[in-house]
Amino acid sequence: MGISDSIPVHFSLSSSSSILDVSTVVAITVFVALLCACIVIGHLIEEHRWANESITALLLGLVAGLVVLLISKGHSSQILTFSEELFFIYLLPPIIFNAGFQVKKKQFFKNISIILMFGIIGTIISFCLISLGVGLLFKRIGVTTLDIKDYLAIGAILSATDSVCTLQVLNQDDTPFLYSAIFGEGVVNDATSIVLFNSVQSLNISNIDALTALKLLGTFLYLFFSSTALGIAVGLLSAFGIKTLYFGRHSTDREVAIMMLLAYLSYMVAEVLNLSGILTVFFCGIVMSHYTWHNVTESSRVTTKHGFATISFICETFIFLYVGMDALDVDKWTASEASPLTSVAVSSTLFGLVLVGRAAFVYPLVNIYNCFAKKDSDKIIFKQQFIMWWAGLMRGAVTIALSYNQFSDDSSSESALMITSTIIVVLFSTVVFGSVTKPLIEAVLLRNAKPTVSDATDSPSLEDLRLLFLENGDPVDESSNQPVRKRSSLRLLMANPTSTAHYFWRKFDDRFMRPVFGGRGFVPFVPGSPTGAADETS
Repeated sequence: MGISDSIPVHFSLSSSSSILDVSTVVAITVFVALLCACIVIGHLIEEHRWANESITALLLGLVAGLVVLLISKGHSSQILTFSEELFFIYLLPPIIFNAGFQVKKKQFFKNISIILMFGIIGTIISFCLISLGVGLLFKRIGVTTLDIKDYLAIGAILSATDSVCTLQVLNQDDTPFLYSAIFGEGVVNDATSIVLFNSVQSLNISNIDALTALKLLGTFLYLFFSSTALGIAVGLLSAFGIKTLYFGRHSTDREVAIMMLLAYLSYMVAEVLNLSGILTVFFCGIVMSHYTWHNVTESSRVTTKHGFATISFICETFIFLYVGMDALDVDKWTASEASPLTSVAVSSTLFGLVLVGRAAFVYPLVNIYNCFAKKDSDKIIFKQQFIMWWAGLMRGAVTIALSYNQFSDDSSSESALMITSTIIVVLFSTVVFGSVTKPLIEAVLLRNAKPTVSDATDSPSLEDLRLLFLENGDPVDESSNQPVRKRSSLRLLMANPTSTAHYFWRKFDDRFMRPVFGGRGFVPFVPGSPTGAADETS
């Protein structure tokens, strides 16, 4: 990332700094200054209903890109070029890891069924509809040089929702169900979209049959479970290593460093093995927060909690700045050679297909989910369905990165048109839907200040389930002097599947997992630890 020679630099560095490239220094200086400006502006608009830091960073990036164009006298600059490597290797992993590290695990796994339905089945439905719609409508608009593989790639590209922006517009405390469901869907959705995109790249268009579809399904299932298992394995490795080696007795810095490095290593190993790094690092974050975090000293806990959040925040802001500045890269707009009317028509068609594709799976899948819900309190009401449809319409950096991967190597004008149209969809969806989502939630769901029907507090507590299982024997019913029959585990599992599964998991976790990997209540005594023996018995 650097500024091309077209931008004049009216100063010279001393000979002692000649080892540094001037354009790189200037580019980093610009981005650091913009990050500082975003933090200050974000603080000033913290209570504003219609603005958030992601939109602020996006608009500030647009303004900065305009200034760079004015300085360069209309010539394109490399500082505006989107780098897939920068995004996927350096920026995305800290964001996804921190999301898994900070997520409320009970709420997330309580809604795992709807998350997987949306993230896998919903993404595939959206992929099919968008690909079909593009194939039917583009030729009528005048886009004729794209082939079937391009249509399928566009379907995968536009099926990727923006989980980063979801973190900005949804609140984990105010709307726990919506946050866990939509954000969880976003993580699985990104992984599914990337798997579909990679599958399209290796697809033999001349030989497509039912067996090909089964191979794609098998590949996806393999990648999903392998990536999840790798993340869990690395998380458990970090927990066991820190618990066994007692890093904290000598240096808390080593504890923090090994957690960060192992988390990043999980992502890179997944990429080396051609797995989904997003799923791997997300589940690694969940496991680390459940076991590893409780094995470190008190000072390391504070450092990791705020350190991971800070790194994630900087990466999120940097992404939106980067996307905003990249939107004004002149080379892409001139290479498309499309009239404004054609550009608007293509962008409108793509966004319309995004709207239809999301609605086509949100409402049917939610109603199927409601049919299997045994209690009315577990059903997702229409207002929540609408918010789930609306909040998932935002597209972000994953969409742009995949679009570059597909079309940047092709020098044709219509490939450039696809990139510019994707940028328009991302900018429009982020600014419009991102700014309206927060006040829309307040107006639709939070105005009457009623508890959300799908909150975790609605489910039976562990103590209630313990009493239902009658672990301490069969008490006597005082009215009839007859012993109360113990309810079977299978019957309770069918009546309260999520809560009962959580109950059994807690028993297994306390008996087998925590004694080996540590965690709350199983923290080893570390000499010199600020918490001392108190950590061991907390």
